[in-house]
Amino acid sequence: MQAGIHPEYKDVVFQDISTGETFLTRSTIKKTSGETITLDGNEYPVVRIEVSSASHPFFTGKQSLVDTEGRVEKFRQKYGLRK
Repeated sequence: MQAGIHPEYKDVVFQDISTGETFLTRSTIKKTSGETITLDGNEYPVVRIEVSSASHPFFTGKQSLVDTEGRVEKFRQKYGLRK
């Protein structure tokens, strides 16, 4: 890699604020909360996020599906095609 053109790549902990779940990963993020967290005996900067796979309805299985069956038929019955 060419020196001086790539962003700093470091370990960061992302924490879901609704579930408290933490994810340790590497990131080039520059803005953190300034807080640190200790995991596995090491301190890492923390980034708080609102939605993650731990709280998103799609991944938790709590997603509700909209029943669209019969909508077109109801529309046709209500407004019907006039000949």
